[in-house]
Amino acid sequence: MGLAKTEMFTDQQNEIALFAKVFGHPARVSILQHLFKINACVCGDLVNEIGLAQPTISQHLKELRHLGLIKGNVEGTSVCYCIHAENWKKMKETMSAFLNQDIAKNENCC
Repeated sequence: MGLAKTEMFTDQQNEIALFAKVFGHPARVSILQHLFKINACVCGDLVNEIGLAQPTISQHLKELRHLGLIKGNVEGTSVCYCIHAENWKKMKETMSAFLNQDIAKNENCC
């Protein structure tokens, strides 16, 4: 059996790609912005705030949790979500190192 395409790349390259993917949907960006604004949230509040259906919000929350950018605590029948500060810091450091690479000045480049 052949290698999965992601196995051809370094762990760091795969990690950067996953971080980029999570920001690839405006609903996830909106969820993160809302969580930063209020510092905690019950999922129902997100439905009202963002305007998407509950199953759609839940799927986006699942993606954010899977990557570790948010965490949730069960409170009765609700789950309260917040930014996972330690993982957010790690993601920022990884992405900053990647995005802050300088383009070498090459006069012979097209």
